[in-house]
Amino acid sequence: MYKFISWNVNGLRAVCGKGFADIFAELDADFFCLQETKLQEGQIALDLPDYEQYWNYAEKKGYSGTAIFAKKAPLSVRYGVGVPELDTEGRLITLEYEDFFLVTCYTPNAQRELARIDHRLKWDDAFRNYLCELDKEKVVVVCGDLNVAHQEIDLKNPKSNRGSAGFSDEERESFTKTLDAGFTDSFRRLNPDATGCYTWWSYMFKAREKNAGWRIDYFLVSNRAAEKITAAPIYADILGSDHCPVGLELDI
Repeated sequence: MYKFISWNVNGLRAVCGKGFADIFAELDADFFCLQETKLQEGQIALDLPDYEQYWNYAEKKGYSGTAIFAKKAPLSVRYGVGVPELDTEGRLITLEYEDFFLVTCYTPNAQRELARIDHRLKWDDAFRNYLCELDKEKVVVVCGDLNVAHQEIDLKNPKSNRGSAGFSDEERESFTKTLDAGFTDSFRRLNPDATGCYTWWSYMFKAREKNAGWRIDYFLVSNRAAEKITAAPIYADILGSDHCPVGLELDI
């Protein structure tokens, strides 16, 4: 049994000033994945004695970035999806283990008025193809801020947000394609009809206080391992970012 955590920290240095060390210790995961670290190499030194640390940095300073902290050293580590023009923003890390791959991802935001939708869909296609290639070898566990609320149940105000970044028809259809390619949304497998379960809230309009949120952070697993999902919590009470951590417990 492994316990996984994924959290878009919206700037790791900022979260370190808001109790990250205590949250990290309390959650006590085997694998702790971060998105939007907003760091360059050497800008932070985390003392995590029981964990191996793997970082992928964006070329642009203070932007994007991912990390994985793992109690168990992997067989191999890969950075990016293998497409040079998509791999400059530090968005993906893959750790390979005997029985599975662990992938953490920070999917590009389509931006206001879908200004970056073409780049986003190009990323989605490359990401899906990459996951499918991994899935041919062994079970895949993929987590992160995938920047899409899949169905109306996954955000508080679907009607007013229809067509917005993260809830455009194109992004939702793209996510459906990824699931259809052989992956299971772990939270929805265990909670198919749960409402009001969100992972991101705008800093504006007291959105978190009102729970006017979106579920855009996920754990997906290869369909053949779906029956091994034992828990898929959302830690909505953990503060420090505009996202909260999400978890997965997998009997693999």
